[in-house]
Amino acid sequence: MTKEIDPQDLLALEEARAEQQKAQQQRRQREIEDFKWLMGTVQGRRFVWRLLEKAGVFRSTFRPDSEMVFLEGLRNMGLLLIADIHETCPEKYHVMVREQEDNDR
Repeated sequence: MTKEIDPQDLLALEEARAEQQKAQQQRRQREIEDFKWLMGTVQGRRFVWRLLEKAGVFRSTFRPDSEMVFLEGLRNMGLLLIADIHETCPEKYHVMVREQEDNDR
């Protein structure tokens, strides 16, 4: 339940905005910690690699029909996942790639 704030009370508006920003930063920090935990395990990296493959980030999504829109949506999610990897633990991306190359042999 959110507290009603008088729109003319600038101090209260600023305090509410600061609280909201702090809560968002705390959520993002939890997401980063969770992601680092996931990428810190062999099983987690295998799971992320499977998601990236299913998302189609390593192949073209070109199709002459509307299926391409759906595939680009999947690919965009995969690209967001790669961006999270590079933001939170870039060294783990290279570990994941090497592990996958070893698994493919």
